[in-house]
Amino acid sequence: MTQDMVVQIFRDALMLSIKLAGPLLLISMIVGLVISILQAATQIHEQTLSFVPKALTIAVLLLLMAPMMISSMNDFVYDIFDIITQVSQQTVTI
Repeated sequence: MTQDMVVQIFRDALMLSIKLAGPLLLISMIVGLVISILQAATQIHEQTLSFVPKALTIAVLLLLMAPMMISSMNDFVYDIFDIITQVSQQTVTI
């Protein structure tokens, strides 16, 4: 296994984590910002008022995005296993 292969695997893993977590974090930040603006406008500063909508939003997003997330993770794992078999075949033939 070369250093380029390791860097490529790391890059793919990093991009996958951004692809999976990015939308959830972005939507959570937007919901938090909207709720903060509403709290500032109404001067209601309740902690649960901020937490519950974000938690519900993330739960709904996870349900909607679950097939795409699982598919992406499966593809990455299959790629890793392909790389493992290629490396093991190279070491056996040497």
